[in-house]
Formats: sequence, structure tokens, C-alpha cells
Amino acid sequence: MKSITRQKPFDEIVNQLHDFSRIFIAGCGTCAAITHTGGVEEVAAMKDKLQSQGKFVTGSIVIPVACDDVTEALVEEHQCSILSAHAILMMSCALGVHRMSQNVGRKPVVPALDTLFIGMDDGQGVFHEVCAQCGQCLLGEMAGICPITACHKGLLNGPCGGTNNGKCEIDKEKDCAWTLIYNRLKEQNRLDMMRKYQPPKNYQAVPRPRLIKVF
Repeated sequence: MKSITRQKPFDEIVNQLHDFSRIFIAGCGTCAAITHTGGVEEVAAMKDKLQSQGKFVTGSIVIPVACDDVTEALVEEHQCSILSAHAILMMSCALGVHRMSQNVGRKPVVPALDTLFIGMDDGQGVFHEVCAQCGQCLLGEMAGICPITACHKGLLNGPCGGTNNGKCEIDKEKDCAWTLIYNRLKEQNRLDMMRKYQPPKNYQAVPRPRLIKVF
């Protein structure tokens, strides 16, 4: 599974960097590299574009996994370039931005990407959402198909009245999630699960930001 990101419009990035003339750029060699939003080529292209806007790029790096502990070590390695910058432009998912912010203290960290969802690839350059990280997983009762992400309406009890020949009424090119769930449960000889009522999710059950301690 991957964090699926999309690069922000360049005008928005420039606007975020308006007060900073010296920039250090950091990308991610995992998810952002796969989605072509923050790998080696994208970081190099961003450097050229920022320099064309009169910004001075003090240095750049593509962190192998921007959201893990290696970020701290690489920050130390590039400390001179980072210290001489007014801000860091982070070409990674939001978790990478958060990790970098923890490691550079008062230095502003500006996201160059929007984090869209957790997903899997359907082929080269095509990704679909598989998890909304809702904290109340139903995959065991839905034969491994999430109704929150697979159904356009996010129905916990379905199908709706609009499904037609296994297709969704909102997007007729898209398979109805509840038809997929039905077929999978039928294969598993577990169609009785279709009759089980799923109560509405309580999205206020856990205050944000969420915290979990694993023992």
C-alpha cells in the first residue's frame, strides 16, 4: 500500500514560499517516487523551476523513506545546506512533512504535495483507494472489500436501489462495490453476512489527533 500524492499547483507552491528566498528541497524515494511526485526527477525539475523564479536552492535530497527514522540521520548529513536555507520544501506525503518538521526545529517545512489517500496500483500510473483509515475496519465482514472506499456513496448497508447489472449509478463504468462484496461472499459461502446490519460509524468516538499505544 502507498500514500498517493499529487503535486500542488506551482503557483500555490510559490505563494507558500513567498517570504523565503533560500530553499532546501527534500523528496521521498518510496511512495512519492512511485507516483512521480517527489522522486529524483521531480526534485530536480522543482529545483529548476524555483531557480527560474529567483529562488536560491541551497541543496536537495531524496530520502529513501521520508516518513521513517532515516530522515533524522539525513538531516544531520545535510545540516549545512538545511541551516543556510530559509525553508524546506518537502515533496512527500503529509507524514514525511511531519517527520521533517520534527527534525529541523524552527525551520519552516512547506509541503509541495497534497496527500490524497492510501491506495494500491492498478497498473502503471493508475492507483485506487483501498483504505480511508477510519479506525473501524469492516473488511472481515465484507470479504476484504471496503464499502467506505469502494462504494461511491460509502454505504455500510447495501446495495442501493441504483445499482444496475453490477454497475454503479453514479459511475456506470465502475463496478458496484456491493455487487463485488456479494460475489466474494458467495464464493466464500458466507452470504449470511449480507443480512447483518452495520450501524452508522461514530466518527466522534475518538478525539483528534488520534493516539494509540501498542504494548
